[in-house]
Amino acid sequence: MEYLRRSDIYIFSGEDAIARNRNPGGITYKEAGVDIDAGNRLVELIKPHARSTTRPGADTVLGGFGGLFDLKAAGFKDPVLVAATDGVGTKLKIAILANRHDTIGIDLVAMCVNDLIVQGAEPLFFLDYFATAALDPAMASGVVAGIAEGCRQADCALIGGETAEMPGLYKSGDYDLAGFSVGAVERDGILTGDAVQDGDVILGLGSSGVHSNGFSLVRKVVAASGLSYDDPAPFAPGVTLGEALLAPTRIYVRSVLAAIRAAGSDGIHAIAHITGGGLVENLPRVLPDHLSAKIDESTWPRPAVFDWIAGTGGIDPAEMRRTFNCGIGMAIVVPTKALGQVTDAMENAGESVFRIGQIVPRDIGDAVLIENGATT
Repeated sequence: MEYLRRSDIYIFSGEDAIARNRNPGGITYKEAGVDIDAGNRLVELIKPHARSTTRPGADTVLGGFGGLFDLKAAGFKDPVLVAATDGVGTKLKIAILANRHDTIGIDLVAMCVNDLIVQGAEPLFFLDYFATAALDPAMASGVVAGIAEGCRQADCALIGGETAEMPGLYKSGDYDLAGFSVGAVERDGILTGDAVQDGDVILGLGSSGVHSNGFSLVRKVVAASGLSYDDPAPFAPGVTLGEALLAPTRIYVRSVLAAIRAAGSDGIHAIAHITGGGLVENLPRVLPDHLSAKIDESTWPRPAVFDWIAGTGGIDPAEMRRTFNCGIGMAIVVPTKALGQVTDAMENAGESVFRIGQIVPRDIGDAVLIENGATT
């Protein structure tokens, strides 16, 4: 059921109509596992969340077959659209097992909008896809409330989505999420990585924890530890293990856009969102073939959750750094002349900023070179 619209009248046609005429008391859609009334209740519950994400260019009124966005009203003159889609992986399973659904929507938005800003794009709007065996309006509206919170943090509008009940495909209590976001950047402001030069500095923005990658490994570590998600977190006093692991992915939109605006057209040469694959897999995506990134792992504090994962699971340091962000959620390549402006802008926006490395000529070898690497 699209929650872009609400159907108040249902007309049966074709085989459905014939079946109804033959047997008015026959099997209903609800008996087959799909509750249209529950879907309508969900629409009413989430309308205030969508309205709370209104921004220039979108009025976030739910009711049409598609969501509209006015680029001119958003202030763009020669825009290029940038699109991203993603999910939150098996972090969903922890949310389900811990029965905590209020922040997983933030993760969903973060995984999409953080991919947009690495190309210099401002997120404009977001749509979500929620699929489950049987719709629980209260639980689903909690998920959408988290999505709306993520949209507010990213200053983008939640303009619609899809809610699907699919009994037989999902187990009772399970659900899945996917998101789609569109941003825009002026044509002369697109970041491609082509401007990266020998001697550029690499800044790292601190992560809020595991974010939304590597949770298949995290869940195996939890199983090996013998702990349940309701037990106290060994690495985070005062919260349960489930709460600690569900810490939402940090959204870097406001801080990165502030830095881009402060530093000007040549103030940032490239940005990499550090997701699955860590620094060693994601930084090369924005580097020219003749350059490498030299990273000093002693330049930032590794959050305690990663020490617990590595120690409890006996995970090799190389496996840790190619699976997790290990404390750096975004890497920004900056020319030395703009270092102060970029750092100040991001710190003023609330980021923890670390000078984690530099760009060097690439000899025969890896695109990312690790110095002072963690040994556990």
